[in-house]
Amino acid sequence: MKGLIRGTAAQQAAALAAGEVSSRELTAAHLERIEAVDGAVGAFLDVDADRALEAADAADAARRSGAAVGELTGVPVAVKDLICTRGQATTAASRILEGWVPPYDATLVRNLRAVGLPILGKTNLDEFAMGGSTEHSAFKRTANPWDLERIPGGSSGGSAAAVGAFEAPVAVGTDTGGSIRQPAAVTGTVGVKPTYGTVSRYGVIAMASSLDTPGPMARTVLDTALLHDVIASYDPLDSTSLDDAPRGMAAVVRAAQEGRDLSGLRVGVISELDGGQGYHDGVVDSFHAAVELLQGAGARVDAVSLPHLEYALDAYYLIMPAEASSNLARYDGMRYGLRVEPDSGPVTAETVMAATRGAGFGDEVKRRIILGTHVLSAGFYDAYYASAQKVRTLIQRDFAAAWECFDVLVSPTAPVTAYRFGEKDDPLAMYKLDVTTIPANLAGVPAMSLPSGLSGDGLPVGFQILAPQRADDRLYRVGAVLEAALEEQWGAPLLARAGELEEER
Repeated sequence: MKGLIRGTAAQQAAALAAGEVSSRELTAAHLERIEAVDGAVGAFLDVDADRALEAADAADAARRSGAAVGELTGVPVAVKDLICTRGQATTAASRILEGWVPPYDATLVRNLRAVGLPILGKTNLDEFAMGGSTEHSAFKRTANPWDLERIPGGSSGGSAAAVGAFEAPVAVGTDTGGSIRQPAAVTGTVGVKPTYGTVSRYGVIAMASSLDTPGPMARTVLDTALLHDVIASYDPLDSTSLDDAPRGMAAVVRAAQEGRDLSGLRVGVISELDGGQGYHDGVVDSFHAAVELLQGAGARVDAVSLPHLEYALDAYYLIMPAEASSNLARYDGMRYGLRVEPDSGPVTAETVMAATRGAGFGDEVKRRIILGTHVLSAGFYDAYYASAQKVRTLIQRDFAAAWECFDVLVSPTAPVTAYRFGEKDDPLAMYKLDVTTIPANLAGVPAMSLPSGLSGDGLPVGFQILAPQRADDRLYRVGAVLEAALEEQWGAPLLARAGELEEER
């Protein structure tokens, strides 16, 4: 069974379809893996073994009955603890929601349950998804399976670590400024931020509503596509949901794996993100080597400039905190979650709110609330928030111009590999690492990170692909061809190396 859980989700699904293993056996094996290694990795905040096994039994019964089932039916999944799960605690990794049990499922969770994927548990994150290292959880920190003294990225670090440590074959994360792609990059896994509006945000605890995007995480491009096909759907409960969400991503991947041909595809290398100050040499070298493989598959590659990207980081760190400040105003100590009364003085709505928010929110969340409240305040709104929205429009226009000449754009996913815990105590230093991922969120376009190799420090490097809105299929086509070329070069999937490293430890 150890060999099976190290296989891909597609391989596990094939074993289930062939009757070689049951979903109960497969789910139990992953639960045993979690029991064995998660004390060191810390990927999960809550493991729901009983309900996972019940769902596995239901999946097995459906297969035995001859009912129509999905390809991933019976394959277990992990879910970021920012996403509501009925009957199971959903905390956003914050003390202010500690112990809160939602009375409903998020739409994407309903989709998972409808197809019969047992949910192993809820994964750790930076509190309210605010951070890039999963060091800002109120409950624990998560380690990178490649090096337990290094960060797994964030904010979906728990989901990435669970997949990278073979605790789950697939997982769901959320991406507001790179929170799926950056953890995927530093853990040697695959992560996709779908087109904004194609995966429902209903039941996903909001940080920045115009930027938040749930998406799939896995160990291969095909596995990511299979999960994407499950969670993407139109949802009338989400006012931003698109009624023409792209589907059929797995079919795109399989066709690309068969042909391995990118002839005629126009690939633009984003000049503003192609190295420079703050980039590790190994990251840039790995990126350029992967671009050459795309050329070898027939793609036409050229540089492209998106001139307003130099302002993207500044715009994002005005828009995101402003929306977060508004969204987190609901945590007032009155309606649900934590309630703390003042130690002295009158007990009023104002004093209870102040005491609750002071005790319930961590430092990084407080920092962003204060910043966001400031930029929305009278006298500053036009100078900061409104100006940032104008920059966002200019960035969207840059992308629109680029799509007239290119089918996809590419860049490194992150300028550095996984750093050691505590190395980025300066918030500004951590924020700057989002420079490569933020543009996709500001523009609302889909983006993928897949591993392109190892840096000189022996740690994974991520390769980012961006496509126009609703053209998620292009990510999967290019990603599948590049993944096949890289595995041919390496002789094995990159995460096989993680297994070797684990045995050495």
